[in-house]
Amino acid sequence: MAGDAGFGVVPIEVARTLDGLDLFKGLLEGRYPAPPITKALGFSLIEVEAGRVVFGYTPVFDHYNPLGSVHGGIAATLLDSVMGCCIHTMLKAGSGYTTVEIKVNYVRAMSDRTGPVRAEGKVINIGSRIATSEGRLTDASGKLLAHGTTTCLIFPI
Repeated sequence: MAGDAGFGVVPIEVARTLDGLDLFKGLLEGRYPAPPITKALGFSLIEVEAGRVVFGYTPVFDHYNPLGSVHGGIAATLLDSVMGCCIHTMLKAGSGYTTVEIKVNYVRAMSDRTGPVRAEGKVINIGSRIATSEGRLTDASGKLLAHGTTTCLIFPI
């Protein structure tokens, strides 16, 4: 995150007064604290616009599985996050969402030698109750590591 609001949770009383794009711009600018999961897994919001979100992450040894590569759950979490957050940028104040379904395809393994990666989510469709989006996880040279789609339920908060 660009600012220095630290890690925490935006109080629901504040979050429900902001449309999704304003919330994510505030996260990027450091006016609101970064969610704790970003600290735990070491990823950060690096770009945001209506219907599009990008997170950065550098794979680390601490995220290895028993087979000697970064656990696939890290890629799935990054994709779930960007695919949901890009939907969130399109929501009106007082609206929330939750993932109903996620599909992830793994193309290449990540290791602590992969270097920085980008997870980019883009909205496919926003309806009144259901939204869909897609995500791509790429390395610094643009090689595809994983991709996915999601369906999210939209509801009032």
